[in-house]
Amino acid sequence: MVITLLKKHSYKLAILWALVIFALCSMPGRLIPAVSWLELLSFDKWVHASVFFVLVSLLGISVKAHQQNNKLFYFYFILSVMYGGLLEIMQAKVFSDRSADWYDMIANSFGCLIALLLHHKITRLVFR
Repeated sequence: MVITLLKKHSYKLAILWALVIFALCSMPGRLIPAVSWLELLSFDKWVHASVFFVLVSLLGISVKAHQQNNKLFYFYFILSVMYGGLLEIMQAKVFSDRSADWYDMIANSFGCLIALLLHHKITRLVFR
């Protein structure tokens, strides 16, 4: 059931996921709980990497599901890295009670990179 959903609606899910990322990144800082033990474990960076891993993975599944040229996947990868950077800039300049953290941008890019490196394994799992 999940695999069928991914195959049929991966572009819609990727767009929805990108909007969820935007909503979370634009949330005022005062609404984000401050839990110091999470910072000690760098939990925040793993969250950043994970959400961008999911985004690029969904886009990769979309490319495969629609039998598009794999070059489009690389374009989506670059676009996702740029999206992560743009969100950090917007946190510094646009969103209230937020500040840019360049380590978050590195974590976003890391998640994108891991999805790129695992792209063939992920699509084999979904399309076997």
